[in-house]
Amino acid sequence: MGEWVTLDTHHGPVRAWQATPEGKPRAGLVVIQEIFGANAHIREVAEGFAAKGYAVLAPSFFDLVDGADSDPDALPYDPDGVKQGLEHVTALGVEKALEVVRAAASRLAPAGKVGTVGYCWGGSIALLSALRLGLPSVSYYGARNVQFLDETPKAPVMFHFGAQDKSIPPEAIQAHREKLPKMATFVYPADHAFNRSVGHAYDPDSAELALERTLDFFSEHLG
Repeated sequence: MGEWVTLDTHHGPVRAWQATPEGKPRAGLVVIQEIFGANAHIREVAEGFAAKGYAVLAPSFFDLVDGADSDPDALPYDPDGVKQGLEHVTALGVEKALEVVRAAASRLAPAGKVGTVGYCWGGSIALLSALRLGLPSVSYYGARNVQFLDETPKAPVMFHFGAQDKSIPPEAIQAHREKLPKMATFVYPADHAFNRSVGHAYDPDSAELALERTLDFFSEHLG
């Protein structure tokens, strides 16, 4: 099991769930949360990547909104939780989020090269981590991606989408292929949040295939 550690950022302290592999790490990985926080599911994802050999940090981004003594499991998977999560995302902003990623990546630097993987809102922050921070990244169903696709990437990025995801229409997915043609874009017969093992949208077959591709990506770009 992992443990909470504290990251120092220019905007205040942020907790991060630290998951450590057995033996020498392959590389470092920042796991970027959905709008529901660094909750039990996200911590489980972090543990899964650690089991594959990565030194992992999953920051509790909303600590910069709620404070570092808040409950990371507070937001439920229901309309009220979505509403609160979206309010938190707006209050946090992109620049502060990237500062948290930067702090986590710096903390992971002794493990070797560092990448990111993000889900939902975190998928868009993962994209920005590749575009602006130069971190090889994997973006799962980032509904906010399109507005950033004209930026020049500083690192490679891979995209995963669900064909049944009403929040990301086919033309948005096509925009990724047209504007970033060198980056792999995959579509699965699944809905938004198909990787989340809790909730109705979970699609284990799609999640397994996406994870396989994600691990191949990190093996290539992180070592």
